Amino acid sequence: MPDRLSALDASFLYVEDPATPMHVGGVAIFERPSQEFDYEDLLALIGQRLVFLPRYRQRVMAVPGHLARPVWVDDVDFDLNYHVRRSALPAPGTDAQLFDLVARLMSRPLDKDRPLWEAYFVEGLTGDRIALVTKSHQAMVDGVGTIELGQLILDTTPQDCEPCEDTWAPRRQPSRGQLLLDAFSETVQRPGELVENVRSAAQDAVATAEKVVGTVGGVASALRTVARPAPAGPLNVRVSGGRVFAVVRTSLEDYRRVRAQHGGTVNDAVLTAITGGLRQWLLSRGASLDGDSTIRALVPLAVRDVEAGEFSSASFIGNQVDSYLVDLPVGEPSPVLRLQHIGHAMAEHLDSGRSVTARALLRVGGFAPATLHSLGARAAGSFSGRIFNLLITNSPGPQHPLYAGPAKMTEMFPIIPLVRNQALAIGVTSYHGNVYFGLNGDRKAVSDVDLLAGMIEESLEELRGMHW
Repeated sequence: MPDRLSALDASFLYVEDPATPMHVGGVAIFERPSQEFDYEDLLALIGQRLVFLPRYRQRVMAVPGHLARPVWVDDVDFDLNYHVRRSALPAPGTDAQLFDLVARLMSRPLDKDRPLWEAYFVEGLTGDRIALVTKSHQAMVDGVGTIELGQLILDTTPQDCEPCEDTWAPRRQPSRGQLLLDAFSETVQRPGELVENVRSAAQDAVATAEKVVGTVGGVASALRTVARPAPAGPLNVRVSGGRVFAVVRTSLEDYRRVRAQHGGTVNDAVLTAITGGLRQWLLSRGASLDGDSTIRALVPLAVRDVEAGEFSSASFIGNQVDSYLVDLPVGEPSPVLRLQHIGHAMAEHLDSGRSVTARALLRVGGFAPATLHSLGARAAGSFSGRIFNLLITNSPGPQHPLYAGPAKMTEMFPIIPLVRNQALAIGVTSYHGNVYFGLNGDRKAVSDVDLLAGMIEESLEELRGMHW
């Protein structure tokens, strides 16, 4: 049987256009180790691990006439050097230069005639640092059969990057006749799919995505909270092809102090810091806010099977997230009241018993921030953009060092793709005592994303300084 894309995976290909490439990404920054770690070493490391990720050596092949969804086939011309690329920043090699490069890389769609991923080894950073920028298409990363590339190459201890003999041999590509025969065979069994496949390929991608909304696992539960369209504002505009990228660096201990002082969860405090930053950003643009003004965020959370044992690997529903719509109270001037509003909204979702706490995720192997961010982005892509203003993914990461080969990772920033008519997406990840934000924005609509990043930091400082 052909390895056919699921309806959801295919929808990410259909909905993609030059202005909204559907890949999730990440920026990892490393200390350059005392022993050599260069581009060739990264090639060797990724080459070692590809045996565990067969999808990363496969490309998408369309069925003639779009009589069925596309299939995955081995790339007979697979070239690791094409996918793993080398780049260098000009002097002085600042973080601002790196993030400008990241924005340009993330704005470029992946080549659909090749496996749908890329990695960039970036040298020239100040402080003798190196960076790894990854891009993986949402059609690939389902959290079960395929995880995000960054998850596979990171280890808890330094590793050698010895080249290994590659015994992989691509399977022969199916002919057009074989693709058509397989499609006709499936159509006999499920005749209704023929109309759906042709309609989807004819760019009715939004209808396709909404039709399969439940396949991400529970995302339809968010619809219970929708009583009206998302509030209008500067975040919901037609997205251009350009991108801007900014980051926020904060301490995990700050959020824990807020939790200890005011209650709630670390996630509540993160959302409150974002809310305060958005409030100041809107005011800086001359927005008129009243006490009831809100911005609606789509907040995906991993879920578990309440029938399974607590915190066992079997209790986690592999590639499923519940996506909750949370109205962020940007009109509320008090940071403590903002925290209370958000805590109350999130508690309703957590009381369902399905949501996974950060501590629980960290107890179970196989979960990594990059993959969970991708699942959150998949959930967002399944919704109409009319019901939320921005996507916020928050995935806990390990609180111990990770390594790519011998290189110690010091920072990690998620990059969440923009969907149609949404000009900002925020990814949040905790790692080794810190919490890192990646803000991906549209270059025209959110050109001042670095200003917003600074306001999120100020919002956290304000929240920390508040007392009852």
